Amino acid sequence: MQDITQHLAHIGIDGLADLHINLSPAALYEKAMQRQEAMLTCDGVLSARTGAHTGRSPGDKFVVRDASTDSTVDWGAINQPLSPEQSVRVQAGMAAWFRGREMFAQDLFVGADPAHHMPVRVLTANAWHSLFARNMFIRPTPRERGAAHDPAFTVLHAPEFAADLSGTGSGVFIVMDFTRRMVLIGGTSYAGEIKKSLFSVMNYLMPAKGVLPMHASATVGARGDTAIFFGLSGTGKTTLSADPLRTLIGDDEHGWTDGGVFNFEGGCYAKAIRLSPHAEPQIYAAARRFGTVLENVVTDPVTRAVDFDDASLAENSRACYPIDYIPNASATGMGGQPRNIVMLTCDAYGVLPPIAKLSPEQAMYHFLSGYTARVAGTECGVTEPQAVFSPCFGAPFMPRPAEIYAELLGRKIAAHKTDCWLINTGWSGGGAGTGTRMPIAATRALVDAALSGELAQGPFATDAAFGLSIPESCPGIDGTILNPRAMWADKNAYDMQAQKVTALFRDNFGKFAGKAQADVAAAGF
Repeated sequence: MQDITQHLAHIGIDGLADLHINLSPAALYEKAMQRQEAMLTCDGVLSARTGAHTGRSPGDKFVVRDASTDSTVDWGAINQPLSPEQSVRVQAGMAAWFRGREMFAQDLFVGADPAHHMPVRVLTANAWHSLFARNMFIRPTPRERGAAHDPAFTVLHAPEFAADLSGTGSGVFIVMDFTRRMVLIGGTSYAGEIKKSLFSVMNYLMPAKGVLPMHASATVGARGDTAIFFGLSGTGKTTLSADPLRTLIGDDEHGWTDGGVFNFEGGCYAKAIRLSPHAEPQIYAAARRFGTVLENVVTDPVTRAVDFDDASLAENSRACYPIDYIPNASATGMGGQPRNIVMLTCDAYGVLPPIAKLSPEQAMYHFLSGYTARVAGTECGVTEPQAVFSPCFGAPFMPRPAEIYAELLGRKIAAHKTDCWLINTGWSGGGAGTGTRMPIAATRALVDAALSGELAQGPFATDAAFGLSIPESCPGIDGTILNPRAMWADKNAYDMQAQKVTALFRDNFGKFAGKAQADVAAAGF
């Protein structure tokens, strides 16, 4: 066990101008403003900007390829290989860059479950990034603060140090070295890289322990019924899990063990664009509390008022705050075995049902597919909906092959007899531009009925296009909305669009040919 100075010497860090260890939010506020890293808003929130990089840089992520990772990582465009020698050289360059500069250190944990409570150390050049890490991960208890901190993983973050590992000239790099237990991040000030790198670390480590890591939110009801919500950006994962009648375990990253579900994190990193007190009151209130970090939220330089509606800095503006800023957040970050899994998709083609009950094989199929669709007009040149497939609903953060995670999911569903649901929060009666967006009140009613166990009692009809089990009725909503074909005035147009979507699924699932279990492949379209 080493103290922090020994640890820094071990990783080659020396000659610092100053080292700030585990500063409080107030002290980090002071440092950030003294160093002109950020400004204070009229609400007492720290507001920072990240410059050119306002989101992740997926093309600049690397995993060190060595004897321990050679046969366990899913190598390719998402997990690009880097030699151990290159990793060492980058770390040495970062260490040299830090000489004569200040460094901020935070000793934290990832994983709320005591059996998977991993100590980490985040070392960064900026006070606001140190506060981000303090908010985002699990803060030590008073007892843990009094004990030596022996990090199982170290994040070394130097946003102004660039290295062109990808050959694109971006200068951005995110390097995960599982043998040396290091994460190296440079060339970008986007704080999400710190969060997602440690999520990727957990996603690599947990399957070997029989734990399924999940890019999902989780809640628990008054009866102790845990629910998991999978979903890509824009599908409603955060909105639907923000239920005042249920306890929030976490909003983004979890593990599923033989004992239940646990949050990896100690904070939330919520989208702030167009945040309003009416649509998301809990998140809006948290985004205006002392201790929160706002990232790329437009702030008036004179009045210091924030404008959540202004996307001139980034559409991907964010608010980072401790999870206990949400009133109904779990104090333990843990829940029991999930009774329900909800897989969310925003189908801009308008052909998937608003809810369907999935067999275990269908759940694994949709987990491997990770489908949603972009709406036309969101990007230049996009004139019609575009399908997006992200295996495990989080492919950029999954170092191992997707089938590993899917097989774990299948075993846990079978062991705990978990009910699985597919929910379409997208369009009905036509695609985007002709149909209508699924009313949030209807979606909430469907989710409530599913989580209560009422919807699982049936009866169900089988959808002809996708082979999905659709409930024939649901309390509180018009049963017509449950049948997607019935909602289209032009039934032939629906049939043609449904055939198009099933073909997209088949083409995408082709990459799992010979890898996915036969019964899972057969559960597709």
